[in-house]
Amino acid sequence: MNQAILVLNAGSSSLKFALYEADGNLPRLARGTFSGLPGPGRLRITGAGERTLTDQACRLRDHGAALRHLLAWLQDVFPDHELTAAGHRLVHGGTHFHVPLRIDTATRQKLDSLIPLAPLHMPHNLAAIDILSELCPELTQVACFDTAFHHNLPLREQQFALPREWFERGVRRYGFHGLSYEYIAAVLPQHLGAAAQGRVVVAHLGHGASLCALRDGQSVATTMGLTPLDGIPMATRPGSLDPGIVLHMMRTSDLDIAAMDELLNQRSGLLGLSGITGDMQALLASSHPHAAEAVDLFVYHTHRAIASLAAALGGLDALVFTAGIGENAPQIRARICHEAAWLGIRLDSEANAANRTCISQSGSAVSVWRIATDEEAVIARHTHRLLPNATKGESP
Repeated sequence: MNQAILVLNAGSSSLKFALYEADGNLPRLARGTFSGLPGPGRLRITGAGERTLTDQACRLRDHGAALRHLLAWLQDVFPDHELTAAGHRLVHGGTHFHVPLRIDTATRQKLDSLIPLAPLHMPHNLAAIDILSELCPELTQVACFDTAFHHNLPLREQQFALPREWFERGVRRYGFHGLSYEYIAAVLPQHLGAAAQGRVVVAHLGHGASLCALRDGQSVATTMGLTPLDGIPMATRPGSLDPGIVLHMMRTSDLDIAAMDELLNQRSGLLGLSGITGDMQALLASSHPHAAEAVDLFVYHTHRAIASLAAALGGLDALVFTAGIGENAPQIRARICHEAAWLGIRLDSEANAANRTCISQSGSAVSVWRIATDEEAVIARHTHRLLPNATKGESP
């Protein structure tokens, strides 16, 4: 019987997963998503070579039902594989959790203290752990934290100009998308060679979006702060705001904390500004002037963030685009690089349109790259390393 590792990323209305062979270089056997939870939704699963294994409508009452369905499907399709562990993406690690760890009873209890730091994400992340504990009580489970990659940010990057007691109470810049940045930092030497240790800005542009400045492959600055609301405008989040705006809106309307939370997380960003959608491809296809305004704002603030991070690095050697928009929207990459041409960026229009890996001209002072991220592979690798007597493979 072959051993396998299950990777889970539980959201409010989705459950993303991947299955890996627990041996050698951890080949991926399958990956998929339950969307539209709870209620009528869809299950899509692909196998090796992105071959479609299933694509069907499904109606599931909650994440527990989705996990039960998934375990039964895995047993049916991969009968010669036995789950040996599950790795989970946890959005927030707070001040104490900054390395992947095996989840025991004491650790699980401590993780509840992180819910106030990410109330829209952590309850779903933790629920997946609890459900799997009920379904497979003997299964090893591992927590991998999205904030961990930024744990060693310089102090001046972590601090806000608030009374010092709040820093001690955990109000600081944590940064997010760390599993994605960890993957990119690990594969950069394959593409950039020695330059991978230089001054690199990675733009993780997706439904949630942030940027990170790397030096020697380590995070030295990032755009998100205490929560994933900070930074550049996103699909449904506004990015950085004058904090007085929140106070003003609450004073002059009937918005309470819950309503304000919902507005900032679900109804702002590209969706709020356009009044149409938060989906970048749909905005690019729209002729509505508000759609164009939303795209312009996204490009503008992404360019500003690149400039800010280049200042933190003292210059720029390479720019990397990744995640949904970064990997699949050549128009957005082109517009951002056009705005940032003053940094020495010279985009290769043909390579960019073709979605190649290197998309800058040979004489560009700053090389530009399109690299697909793989957070699931990072989680699988960490989970595998925490198993006793595991055969160690290559880094992702």
